[in-house]
Amino acid sequence: MNQVKIFADSTCDLSEDLIKRYDIGIIPLMISLGDKSLKDGIEVSPQQIYEWSDRTGETPKTAAPSIGDVIDILTPYVNEKRPIIFFGISEAMSVTCNVLRLAAENMDYPDLYVIDSKNLSTGIGLQIVRAAELAMKGCSVTEIIEDNNRINPKVRASFVVDTLTFLHRGGRCSAVTALLANTLKLKPKIAVINGKMDVAKKYRGNQKSVILKYVSDLEEELKNAEPDRVFITHSGCSDDVIDEVKGYLMKLHIFREVIVTQAGGVISSHCGPNTLGVLFISK
Repeated sequence: MNQVKIFADSTCDLSEDLIKRYDIGIIPLMISLGDKSLKDGIEVSPQQIYEWSDRTGETPKTAAPSIGDVIDILTPYVNEKRPIIFFGISEAMSVTCNVLRLAAENMDYPDLYVIDSKNLSTGIGLQIVRAAELAMKGCSVTEIIEDNNRINPKVRASFVVDTLTFLHRGGRCSAVTALLANTLKLKPKIAVINGKMDVAKKYRGNQKSVILKYVSDLEEELKNAEPDRVFITHSGCSDDVIDEVKGYLMKLHIFREVIVTQAGGVISSHCGPNTLGVLFISK
């Protein structure tokens, strides 16, 4: 039997090293900078997005991949008759999962299974790394999907944003909310709940102190986490902040792996620079 191939979209924010280690296929979403439509992680970087956004006062538009691109990427695995499981960004935020379903219909390939991660960033990454580990052990599609059904509701994804400007530009919060938060130096904790982003808490202060408070506030939840791994995912935070957060998590002696990843173009477009999240699976 052919080994199951695990795919995800580019919003999973896994590093090249992890993608190679777990043999994960990536389908890039599209990012529009004005009249240019570019592939996330291939044709545009977060830094280019920030520079364009600061210069124009606009936020990039993000879109699902085209069916044609999806078919091109999947065809070699379809030709090998490998079962494919695709994990996509929450269907409450994007139509990407539907594009994959349409691609499967167009290719007349029933062995493409589409999973709504109900998450974003390494909230997806946690699920696909786990699925890829099972695939490498020779587990079947059914076994992998059943495992994901069990852990999907237990994924804990949250992050603290430095400014609401980018979320406002992308239509994720009102101008009044953004103005008040920025004026009062409020730094919201955004949590993914039932596949949607929501403000879970508000902090005040400089971003470094807010991030460290946010992480320490998670300690009780972290003590009840699955010990395999925890992700620190950020959009260009300083090395000293990242090192402090990593050191804090390592001193808890809970996780076998503390993995640092940088957010890709889609997540960076909506959250802006200096955002940091800690993501894990609860027991």
